[in-house]
Amino acid sequence: MKRRVALVLLSVIFLFPLLMPNADNKSYAVEHDPELWKVVNPLKTTTSFLNTGAHPDDERSNLLAYLSLGNGVRTGSLIANRGEGGQNQIGLELGNGLGIIRSEELIEASAVTNVDLIILSEDLSDSIYDFGFSKSPDETLEEWDEEIVYERLIRKIREYRPEIVFPSFLNVDSQHGHHRAINVLTLKAYEDAANPDIFPEHLEEGITPWQIKKMYLPAQTVSDQTVSIEVGNEIDEVYGKTYAQLGEDSRYLHKSQGMGRDLPVEPIYVNLELVKSESDIPEQEETIFDGLDLNFEDTAKSLNRKDNQVRGSLLKVQKALNKVVDQYPSRADTFKETHKALAEVSKTIEKIEKSKIDTTLKEDLLFKLRIKNEQLSKVSQVSSELAVTVEVNNPTLTKGGETAVNVTARNNGDVTIQDVFLELNAPENWHVSNPGKKKNLRPGEQISVNFTVEVPENATYFHPYEKSMITGRATYKHQNESASFVVEPTTTVAVLPDVSVDLNPDQLAINQLDVPETVEVEMVLTNYVNGSAEAIPSLELPEGWSASTSQEVVYFEEQGETQNVTFTITPGTEIPEAFDVAGVVEVDNERFSTTIQPISYDHIRKQYYPYEAVSKGISFELTIPEGLKVGYIDSGFDQMADYLKDIGMDITKLSNEEIASGDLSQYDSIVLGIRAYRKEGLPGLNSKLMEYVEQGGHVVAQYHTPNDSFDGAVHPPYPITIGTPSIRWRVTDQNAEVTVQNPEHPLFDYPNEIEEADWNNWVQERALYFPSAWDDRYETFISMADPGEEPFTSGILMADYGEGTYMYTNLVWYRQIQGQVSGGYRIFTNLISYPLQK
Repeated sequence: MKRRVALVLLSVIFLFPLLMPNADNKSYAVEHDPELWKVVNPLKTTTSFLNTGAHPDDERSNLLAYLSLGNGVRTGSLIANRGEGGQNQIGLELGNGLGIIRSEELIEASAVTNVDLIILSEDLSDSIYDFGFSKSPDETLEEWDEEIVYERLIRKIREYRPEIVFPSFLNVDSQHGHHRAINVLTLKAYEDAANPDIFPEHLEEGITPWQIKKMYLPAQTVSDQTVSIEVGNEIDEVYGKTYAQLGEDSRYLHKSQGMGRDLPVEPIYVNLELVKSESDIPEQEETIFDGLDLNFEDTAKSLNRKDNQVRGSLLKVQKALNKVVDQYPSRADTFKETHKALAEVSKTIEKIEKSKIDTTLKEDLLFKLRIKNEQLSKVSQVSSELAVTVEVNNPTLTKGGETAVNVTARNNGDVTIQDVFLELNAPENWHVSNPGKKKNLRPGEQISVNFTVEVPENATYFHPYEKSMITGRATYKHQNESASFVVEPTTTVAVLPDVSVDLNPDQLAINQLDVPETVEVEMVLTNYVNGSAEAIPSLELPEGWSASTSQEVVYFEEQGETQNVTFTITPGTEIPEAFDVAGVVEVDNERFSTTIQPISYDHIRKQYYPYEAVSKGISFELTIPEGLKVGYIDSGFDQMADYLKDIGMDITKLSNEEIASGDLSQYDSIVLGIRAYRKEGLPGLNSKLMEYVEQGGHVVAQYHTPNDSFDGAVHPPYPITIGTPSIRWRVTDQNAEVTVQNPEHPLFDYPNEIEEADWNNWVQERALYFPSAWDDRYETFISMADPGEEPFTSGILMADYGEGTYMYTNLVWYRQIQGQVSGGYRIFTNLISYPLQK
């Protein structure tokens, strides 16, 4: 009777809020915990998925968000290179500097979608380099060295052991050659990753063959698709967004590429075509998981009777994992069940290691159990609410230096955490004081440990693609089961040269027709020694050259201090066509000749790009018309104005105010930098530029993309349409033959007589974003094509307008001039000198 009364009372208590007409039922909704769910959700499944691509931002973000955040699938993103050949929409870094930025953006983007990141390119001088746009997978694999990239791909597949693999792009002629190359190699890896005769050295390293179960490609048509996944119409209740929107959250972090869109809630489908699979995969699929074991319970059901012991252990593990998931969103309850599950997983690993089951099955089960162990450790970290910070007193280190490091752990949860032990990880030959201190932390308590780190004289310097030099580790127990996790310092720790040497300009161009008596080079020295330092700067010059300096010895008082030294160089009688000017500084009898370029943006961690302190030089004949005066509208995407000014051209960078109200008639030509119409306010000043042309001026507009603010129907005097898709409107072979249609035209004989040699030794590509249509009043001048393709004739378009002329050119001049191609200087000088020849 008492039990019945109690049940009635409980029913009334629970129903009471529902019976109240004005009750606010919102307070009874589950308060979600995205951080916890991100680590708990993967416990539900043992399935794994790998997406392959060529560049940072090639990942299929919406699909990855659906699989990882939505379904808890262990999801990886494998990217070949670091995007060094791309364009930079947030700064001036190109080449390796841009590759560092794009790598860091990829790391941050992958964290948003909870994706494991794998990058094949390992070094700043790696052969798997983004050498610019390519239309051919064969050209790509020749540049990358196919054997190197394929060995690394097979290695990573065997290590990650994905059941499902999906290249982001197809091998079709509308795709980038890098994308096509990764497609070709990924499909080939389906068989080869499972073949022990392919790269047998992996076996010697303990890396065993792996058979992918399913290979999908993007479906080209509806009839091709095997499975269609809807990612844009359902809002995930934990994250409050659709998977497409979550994917775009990650894409917004690719800021250097201008990625990310605001998406509405609407149907968006990812259509996949199953192209390779194992025999037990059904022909008709409802999901990409059909035919696969989703969890240990599925695996247990498929085992033979003789494996009953293993079957029972797997069922216990899955039950323990399910209990952890069931505790969500309670962090305290999740923490308790997580450590029970850790114990169950450890016990099962031990049992399977001793079992006599099939070797392949054993290896697979042990791998999946160890993955669960790692996942449970992450759950433990989050649910414990043990907040650990690593504060490095001086993160900028030099050889022989030292720093204090403080590691603090605070229990922000509701459960006492036992035997909290804090330690510091550093390279093997570094000396780290380790007090060795354990403590039980009750809720609200904290422990703090101070370390001293000494850097040996033979320490290696900082590398932007290697793991952090210093990290903290927290180890602790609950219910006698241990867990641990690693914590990155709050700032980037780097071992740098005592003094950094930066030469300005970083390139020298000497006009053989007007050799200067002297050339000035500024050396910027930065002290990284923690305290005072004395530095002796010098230059290494070509034979017969000499230099004087404004300062023989530089005295630094503190770390981070910079000082400038001016060198006046006197060229010798012999000026090579190519030469180097190297910067050197001597500190305590040791020579340093490295430039350290800090890379700092709000959306990524601080990085450093180390490279040789060398100013590369070229010499060539260049005629610059006397009195030529040029205005340059700087877009922020190129440095052409600076390079042209350094070789003796009279160039002025124009602000919006000067365009709006200045006297533009003083300039013979006005040049627009690449993508200049993206510059805030410039589209609204277009009428001023057209007025300048009408009154006799000469505008040279460099290329824009179809997505820029350049309106081909409005901004040029007569219509120009930029070709789309842009992939089809470019010449990527930097050695493609160029035919000058009218060699006698002033563009090609004044002030420099352009020869065939001027089109040689170009870098990265010839031209991008060719116009596909243009008004008949434009004259064309050159034609060029990639091998086997029809030529483009719109690389240089020019038309009379009023008393002046307007030119649009999509050749990649900035890469040639910034890449020290003498022909680039000579031809571009002709283009901007045209009004003096008219």
